[in-house]
Amino acid sequence: MPRLEDAQQSLLPSNIKTRTQNAWDDFTDFALRDNVLEVAVGLILATAFTTVVSSFVDDIILPPVSLISPSNNNLDGKFAVLRRGDGPNGREYDTLKQARDDGAVVMAYGEFISKVIRLFVIALALFVIARVYGWAANDSVIKKQVKCKYCRKRISEKAKRCVNCTSWQDGREG
Repeated sequence: MPRLEDAQQSLLPSNIKTRTQNAWDDFTDFALRDNVLEVAVGLILATAFTTVVSSFVDDIILPPVSLISPSNNNLDGKFAVLRRGDGPNGREYDTLKQARDDGAVVMAYGEFISKVIRLFVIALALFVIARVYGWAANDSVIKKQVKCKYCRKRISEKAKRCVNCTSWQDGREG
């Protein structure tokens, strides 16, 4: 790597090495904090968990639900044409992709129902995980909440003062 001549080195700020080192130290302090690493690991696990739940919903739950419906299509493939497209397939659409490719305005209610089911399965799974963790660790993740007597905002059941209006919950103020 070529070195700067003495004349060119004088053009650089004299404290560039210290400033670079300070910036690097600040970055590592930020990036390697416990919270940031926990969030990163949580996001990676959440992505993997979402993939598993999506597969569970799409491959296990939705096929029996599709059998209940009058047509034998998969639930994801159900749609209603609101306005026909201008393309060559403007008369009849067999698939949602075909309708969208033709430029038709469609309401893909099957995909919506699939995503709603996926949301409820994820929420139920996370609730069960939180309950099992609370049972195993004797530390509940699900905190009970009550309404403040004065401002009616929700606060922790164990709170002595409301975090919103700062009133005492044991009746000290009266």
